[in-house]
Parts: sequence; C-alpha cells; structure tokens
Amino acid sequence: MPSLNLDHLTTFKLVASRKSFSGAADALGLSQPAVSLQIRQLEQTLQARLVERTGRGIRLTAAGQTLLSHIGPVEQAVSAAMLSVAATTQEVSGTVTLGTGATACIHLLPPLLEQLRTEHPLLTVRVRTGNTQEILQAVEDNRVDIGLVTMPAAGRNLHVSPVTQDDFKVIMKKDDNATDRSMTAAELQTLPLIVSEYGSGTRALIDGWFQAEGIAVQPVMELGNIEAIKKMVQAGLGYSIVPGMSVANPQDRMGLSVMALQPVLRRPQGIVMRQDKTLTKGMAELLKLIGG
Repeated sequence: MPSLNLDHLTTFKLVASRKSFSGAADALGLSQPAVSLQIRQLEQTLQARLVERTGRGIRLTAAGQTLLSHIGPVEQAVSAAMLSVAATTQEVSGTVTLGTGATACIHLLPPLLEQLRTEHPLLTVRVRTGNTQEILQAVEDNRVDIGLVTMPAAGRNLHVSPVTQDDFKVIMKKDDNATDRSMTAAELQTLPLIVSEYGSGTRALIDGWFQAEGIAVQPVMELGNIEAIKKMVQAGLGYSIVPGMSVANPQDRMGLSVMALQPVLRRPQGIVMRQDKTLTKGMAELLKLIGG
C-alpha cells in the first residue's frame, strides 16, 4: 500500500480550492515549481492523474475529486490522533499557529505570549499577520489554527465568537496645552486625515463613523501600518483615528496627544476557528489568555 505524504495532501487541497498552482504557492509561501513537484509526487504515489490544466487554470480529474472527498476525514483523524496522544501527558506541548493583525501583534500579544511561554515552555506559538480577509482564508485553509480578527467576520465552515472591544482614539501631534476631551466628526472634518489603507477592517469602521454623521472625508495619506501612521502624526502632517490598544501605554503615546471620539467608535474583535477543528491543550491555553 502506498504511503501518503500529509503535506502533499494539504498542497493538493489548496490547489483544488484556489484552482491554480500559483494560488496554492502564494498561500503556502512556496514557489510554483515546488507546488507542481508535490502534486506530481502525489500522483506518482497514487498512480493516478489528479489535475489537468485548462485554458482558465486547472480542474480536478475524477481521481482528484475522489481524493479531495477523503482529505477532510483524514485531517480530522490525524488531529484526533494527536489529541489522544497529548491527553496521555499533563504537559502542554506542540505547536499552535495564531493569525492576527499587525496592531494586535505589536500591542496585545507580547505579554500574553510571554506568559504562555513561562507557564508552558514546551508549547510553541507561531504568529502570522494579515488583514481580516487574509486571516479568515488562512483559517479556512488550515494554515492557521486560531484567528483573532476585526469583526464582522464570516466564512465557510468557520465559527466566530466575539472576545473583546477596543475603543478608537484620535491622535494629534503632541500639544502640552491640549485638553482631555472628546472630538466630534464635525470638528475633525476640516483637518488633514492620515488613515489606514482602503480595504482594511479598520478603515471601513472609520469611514462608517464619519458617514453616520453625514460627513465624507478625503484623507491626505493612506498607510498600511498603524505605527507608520503614528510617525506621520508625530511629525505634524495630520491627525489620525487609531485603535485604542495602539496608544494604551505611555511609550506608545510619545509625541502624541490622545483624545476620545464622540460618539464612541468601537472595534469588536473575535476569535475565528474552523468548525471541525479539534481543540488541543495548547489551543485551549492560548484561547484562555486571549479571552475566548
């Protein structure tokens, strides 16, 4: 009986879902030739043609469709076996992959992961960053075990549960005479706005906040990184609206005046996992710290 390589099955599943070798290669962080080689090796193992190239990409053969129908149960069986083995020991070990945004990675995770490493030194936590849609896709593809994302979030075969809310703040260049007060959309609309790039969950919430007040704004800068936005504000190039966690600590507020918004704008965050995901001890401990 041929011996199947589980990594090759994962690659094949991604090729099938993305309908291209290049799409699977991007998701896995591999070159396209490396993905093609894995598929050829899988075909050699099974002695069957699994995919065929078409003018619009690839399609699965009958053998490929049959194999794809078995991959889900195989993944569940492997996960259950690993969980059963882990249950024979009191140690929390193994590897958990967490996906989240850059802001949470910088400002939320470090103390949590430090605590987790102190309490469970045999547990390895890998972190991948991306926007909400990228993390949702990674969870669906089983490349990420747990996603911590800005809500709303939804996806095929995903379970989403809210865990926390983060109040947005207005930041401006440091002014020692600034008063600790709330800023309204009407007060902000004539000022130069530096904001997250269009398409991000954070940007959608900020745009919605202005629109709810009947105001349309035209940003002077759109950047993909909150820390870069803060640097521009520190330089006096404009103001911004950022997640509260990014300016929660004194060192994060250096060179900035921080004020609340009126009305309050909150960013709900949620935990995302596959519905068929087997919960390991390591995942349970990580969820406990995050609040899930």
